[in-house]
Amino acid sequence: MCVKTTIEIVNVVASTKLAEAFDLLKIEAELEGAAYNKKKFPGLVYRVTAPKAAFLIFTSGKIVCTGSKSVEDVRAVINTLAKTLKSIGFDNINLEPEIHVQNIVASADLKTDLNLNAVALGLGLENIEYEPEQFPGLVYRIKVPKVVVLIFSSGKLVITGGKSPEECEEGAQSVKTQLENMGLL
Repeated sequence: MCVKTTIEIVNVVASTKLAEAFDLLKIEAELEGAAYNKKKFPGLVYRVTAPKAAFLIFTSGKIVCTGSKSVEDVRAVINTLAKTLKSIGFDNINLEPEIHVQNIVASADLKTDLNLNAVALGLGLENIEYEPEQFPGLVYRIKVPKVVVLIFSSGKLVITGGKSPEECEEGAQSVKTQLENMGLL
């Protein structure tokens, strides 16, 4: 009997377009904590705490949201940002933007130590990168779902590249099932 692996989402990166254009200097002046230095980075950085997230806001009207722990939190903070920008004088704000999840990073724990040399041989060399002198983990690229799983000798997994929590869960489960089938768990 296979026990399901549980993932913990550690970061969701999403993007959307809230307007046709933004005056980043006006946003910086109006939003406490907003930082804009055109010489260092073309976007304005703005952080919120409840729920925790950071925004990169660009003159094109596009924003990138990072640092949230769930897709629901991303939606909530983007909607709050849209209302905040409207309240400081941006009348052309899309209050119901289409949100695109770009990447989800999650972690999981297999709760056992792993022999990464045996894992590398068992998974097949065509989908993995394992250079212990360069990086302490094994990089495993899964085709379906299209995610990358970092496997560490501690049994910890980092799943990245998923567009949904379900894809991350499937990636972790795929690794666990394969390791069980190889007798490594």
